[in-house]
Amino acid sequence: MWSVARTTLAAYALAITLPIAQAQEQAMTQAMDPAASGHVEINGVDYHYQIHGEGEPLLLLHGGLGTLDMFVPILPSLTATRQVVAIDMHGHGRTPLGDRAINLVEMGGDLGRVIDTLGYEQIDVMGYSMGGGVAAQIAVQNPDLVRRLVLVSTPAAKDGFYPDIVNQMHQISAQVADAMRGTPMHEAYAAVAPVADDFPRLLDALGDMVRRPDVYELEVEKLTMPVMLIYGDGDMFRLEHVVEFYKRLGGGRGDAGWMRENMPTNRLAILPDLTHYEVFMSPVMVETALRFLDGANSGPAWSQSEQTVR
Repeated sequence: MWSVARTTLAAYALAITLPIAQAQEQAMTQAMDPAASGHVEINGVDYHYQIHGEGEPLLLLHGGLGTLDMFVPILPSLTATRQVVAIDMHGHGRTPLGDRAINLVEMGGDLGRVIDTLGYEQIDVMGYSMGGGVAAQIAVQNPDLVRRLVLVSTPAAKDGFYPDIVNQMHQISAQVADAMRGTPMHEAYAAVAPVADDFPRLLDALGDMVRRPDVYELEVEKLTMPVMLIYGDGDMFRLEHVVEFYKRLGGGRGDAGWMRENMPTNRLAILPDLTHYEVFMSPVMVETALRFLDGANSGPAWSQSEQTVR
């Protein structure tokens, strides 16, 4: 019989995975053939990648228990102007789990080498949730490789999560696998995973990772490229942590000035009416991220306006 804790964890897992599964289900009907795809083996992990579209390159990293397919709903908006390099992270999607532990720092090092192997000298990077943690590690370890960085629903430390979320994360294990069998998330995993029966092992590996106290610890001051933080106003992170993260990036320290003369390089967006489980496929998120990645100014200075008050 399920304990209250296991029932809560099952509900939590489904809350995270159902929107992802819906995106993946949509991917089956809106699938876009990649211009190129394949695998790159780094440190014993055979990473699957897909390349879509043309233009300035953008590395796209999915969240935990997701796959690159979760971005299919927003992919046309990105590939209209960008060449998107999407990767299934360690143990997810088409990338095998193997026997190595899942670790954000190690994945950051791995994916830096994947991008180099694919021939990119510099690339913009956008990651969501766990993918944001990996994206940040790529940038910390390879600052010359990352031109601009967008972190969507990503903390700078484990205590950035609300305490109840941390408690639920700590319970992730193979014990919840049976409750998830037959759900759209499990079906999506089984459809593409090299070893479909590895799903319980993936849950164990993720549980081991998130129980580490330093799992999301980020050396923020080593992010030397322009960075944008994006969250939903219903996200799973404490607002105080979001603000402190932005302040560590040099923002939120004073008025930017009449002529934007004190505007910080980095950006923060808290998007209305969005949760952690929706923001990754929001058109508003895409528009916000692309303006930053393209170096666009969000608004004209008042002094440039031709309107007058009569």
